[in-house]
Amino acid sequence: MKIFCIGRNYVSHVEEFGNPLPDDLIVFMKPDTALLRKNAPFYIPDFTKEVDFETELIVRINRVGKGIAEKFAHRYYNEIGLGIDFTARDIQNELKQKGLPWEISKAFDYSAVISEFVKIDSFVNNIKNLPFHLEINGEIRQKGNSKDMIFSIDKIISELSKYFTFKIGDIIFTGTPAGVGSVAIGDRLKGFIEDKCFFDFIVK
Repeated sequence: MKIFCIGRNYVSHVEEFGNPLPDDLIVFMKPDTALLRKNAPFYIPDFTKEVDFETELIVRINRVGKGIAEKFAHRYYNEIGLGIDFTARDIQNELKQKGLPWEISKAFDYSAVISEFVKIDSFVNNIKNLPFHLEINGEIRQKGNSKDMIFSIDKIISELSKYFTFKIGDIIFTGTPAGVGSVAIGDRLKGFIEDKCFFDFIVK
C-alpha cells in the first residue's frame, strides 16, 4: 500500500501559512506504519512539542493504473473517507529552514488517521461539492469543501499516475483547508463529511 499526500491544495490553507500558490502538485508520502485506524487513540510522540491536525478528504484506489488521463480518473475510485495528516510542526519548520526533506515530521508512526470508506453515491452532495469539518472538544475547528480544491481528485489521480503505478488499496490524502492547529492531551477529535461522523478518537 502507498499513501500519497497532497500539500497546499486549498487557497485558504496556502494563505494562512504565507506560501505561494502551487503551479503543480506538491506530493509527499507516508508508509503504511503511519496508519491509525478504527478510532484508536493518538499518542503525541515524545520527539515533538507541536503536533498539528490537518483534516482531509481521502480516496482509496480500486484498480491498477498508470498514465491515467484525467477524464478517466473517476474509474479508479468509488469510495471516499476522512483522515487527518498529523504533522510535527516544530520539526517540519526546522527542516524547511535548513532546506532539508521533512518526511520525519509527516510520516512518523500513526500520523495518518483514516476513517472507514463509503461509496461516493451514498453522499447527498456531488463529489465535487462535498463539505467536511473537524470538531475538537465539541467546537468546529476546521471546515472545507472539495469544490475549493486547487487540484481536483481526478486531476490528482491523473498527475500522480505519471510517476507512480497505482495498486488496489492505495490511499490519497487530498489536502487540508485553512484552520490547522495543534492538539493537546485529552482532546477529542470528531470528523464529519456532510452530517455523518467518520472518526471519533482521543489524543493521549
